[in-house]
Amino acid sequence: MKKAGIIGMGGYVPERVLDNLEMEKIVDTTDEWITSRTGIRQRRIASDSQATSDLAVEAAREALVSAGIKADELDLIIVATLTPDSNMPSTACIVQDKIGATRAAAFDLGAACSGFVYGLITGAQFIQTGAYKKVLVIGAETMSRVLDWNDRGTCVLFGDGAGAAVLAEVGEDEGITSFELGSDGSGAEFLIIPAGGSRMPATCDVVKERLNCLKMAGPEVFKFAVRIMADSAKRVVESAGLEMNDIDIMIPHQANTRIIESSSKKAGHARRKNVC
Repeated sequence: MKKAGIIGMGGYVPERVLDNLEMEKIVDTTDEWITSRTGIRQRRIASDSQATSDLAVEAAREALVSAGIKADELDLIIVATLTPDSNMPSTACIVQDKIGATRAAAFDLGAACSGFVYGLITGAQFIQTGAYKKVLVIGAETMSRVLDWNDRGTCVLFGDGAGAAVLAEVGEDEGITSFELGSDGSGAEFLIIPAGGSRMPATCDVVKERLNCLKMAGPEVFKFAVRIMADSAKRVVESAGLEMNDIDIMIPHQANTRIIESSSKKAGHARRKNVC
């Protein structure tokens, strides 16, 4: 098996900044309430003319420059998103066309918060088996499109943006060392967008009731996130033949300082330096 790793990275966030003081004018909340409970002071919001693919394209172009390759060298594009431009065609196909990746296959991957990790590991398999040489993985969201701006428990937490990575074969001492993927569908109702799928199509009535917006049971999500992030981190570090004290930086996917600090402590990350 070949060794797969990241050879280039890129990112993009929209220009509009929505800070906590402005959030006070939108929903019943305060800067102090948001900051003390989440650590968030501001978030980026896409303009009315921007869709998820637009954010993804900017991140992709930056990643290609970072990797020193051209778009027509790509074999595959994976876009991890829960806010695609539309149900079809895939956002990855739109990105493929916009960046001129004429040789690349393309598909979307839906795994919500874990999407980029799933995309990264999926893309790495194509490299490791020798099926493809260059894979572009993008995580992109316009969460502002699926938020209920009257729900202070969710609308203060999310923003819009995109990150991208180019994968290729790397040296034996480089690249992805270990990974763990998992799932637990038993908690599906704790973090869900009820309407818009085959179970509950987006009719006028359900949109009026804002069932097409993100719904979250905060305490349940908090407890689950702390436990699963800590346990998974310990297992993947052990799989790499390391100990938690060997890890210099932990980069979790969580827009909540308390979850980051709690999961890091539970995982035993003594030399912790967390990046959110």
